[in-house]
Amino acid sequence: LIASPFAISSGINAEYGGPPVDDLSVKLTVKRGVEAKSYNDLAKAEKLKPMELELKKLEDLAEAIVTDFAYMKSREKLMRDTNESTNSRVLWFSIFSMAVLLGLALWQVFYLKRFFKAKKLIE
Repeated sequence: LIASPFAISSGINAEYGGPPVDDLSVKLTVKRGVEAKSYNDLAKAEKLKPMELELKKLEDLAEAIVTDFAYMKSREKLMRDTNESTNSRVLWFSIFSMAVLLGLALWQVFYLKRFFKAKKLIE
C-alpha cells in the first residue's frame, strides 16, 4: 500500500439544523497523480511566474505519462508471459487428451475383438 495525504471537503454547512435527511447522495471525485497536485500553493511557495508554473505542470504531466507507460509496459510483459504459459498448458493438455482418447479407442477395439472371438461371433 502507498500512503498518501488526502483531504475531504464538502459544500454543506456543518451546522445544518434541519430535519434528518433520509436520502443523501454523495459525489466522490478522486484525483491522483498530477491532477491532485496543488499548483497554486507551489507557485506561491516558489514564487513562480505563470509561464514557469505552466512549464512545471507540463513537466509533471510528462513525468506522469512516462511513469504510466513504464507501468503499462511491465503489465503488458506480465500479461504476455501469462498468456504464453496458458497457451502452452492448453496445448499439452490437448495432446494428452488426444493420446488418452486414442489409447482408449485402441483398447476398446482389441477388447471387443477378443470378446466377440470368445463368443464365436467372429473368426
